[in-house]
Amino acid sequence: MDEKPSFETDMDAETGETVEVSPLIRRVVAGNAGPMTFKGTCTYLVGRGEVAVIDPGPNDPDHVAAILRALDGERVSHILVTHTHIDHSPAAAALKSATGARIVGCGPHRPSRPLAEGEINRLEGSGDRSYAPDAVMSEGDAVTGAGWTLAAVATPGHTANHLAFALREENALFSGDHVMAWSTSFVGPPDGNMASYMASLEKVRDLGHAVFWPGHGGPVRDPQRFTRALISHRRFREAMILERVREGDRGIEAIVERVYPGLAPGLRRAAALNVFAHLEDLVARDAVRTDGPLALDAVFLPA
Repeated sequence: MDEKPSFETDMDAETGETVEVSPLIRRVVAGNAGPMTFKGTCTYLVGRGEVAVIDPGPNDPDHVAAILRALDGERVSHILVTHTHIDHSPAAAALKSATGARIVGCGPHRPSRPLAEGEINRLEGSGDRSYAPDAVMSEGDAVTGAGWTLAAVATPGHTANHLAFALREENALFSGDHVMAWSTSFVGPPDGNMASYMASLEKVRDLGHAVFWPGHGGPVRDPQRFTRALISHRRFREAMILERVREGDRGIEAIVERVYPGLAPGLRRAAALNVFAHLEDLVARDAVRTDGPLALDAVFLPA
């Protein structure tokens, strides 16, 4: 949806094919390609013999079958979930049933903001409320297996419950949908929160990992530089939105027209929610005010 610096995507494998991407990591891509998911959700298999599965993906029997084929003869000890969007967590239950592994990682789905009456139908839609972890991980909590350690890194923003997972043995970070090489992350209420997202970007920028393995697309090979570019891009987008309010655009649709010219119709809702997330943050910082309750149809005014 947004233009920004890009890196090699490294995504030539067919859907369902198992690709070894590092000594400890294999990747299987789900068949859910689309404008918000790129070539599909990346499911990662960490370790050999005793394996952790990160982000089992959508409720797709073919994808679950592909994961199980890749793991033939191995034992799954943990199923880790970065966040509860329907392209990442629903297959956890089927994988647990097939392997007996524990589901750990993020907590149950929850909005990052209270919802006004009637707003739920306009804002919600991508949350997996069936997700039921056996244990919720917090910052610094770790699970281990033969030759691997995965530690939780709290990265709220894309969703309120978003976690990344650090693989200590390879100085790598499974960044979920927080940082991706192919696109900027979607941050839209009620799941997402722009202030939290920006703080989480600054956090992972400073952790010193050598590579990020995202939930969609190929690896981010220079994550510090890339994350700095993402932060700059978001600040530039914020400045554009603030300027539109100061120039007299009072509603989100009018701002989207000016900030995202020529946007494909299928991405307009996502763009509107992204703008809403920026406006929420600007209101909280007293840079913008509303004429009435803060909502998608609010009138936005200069502070």
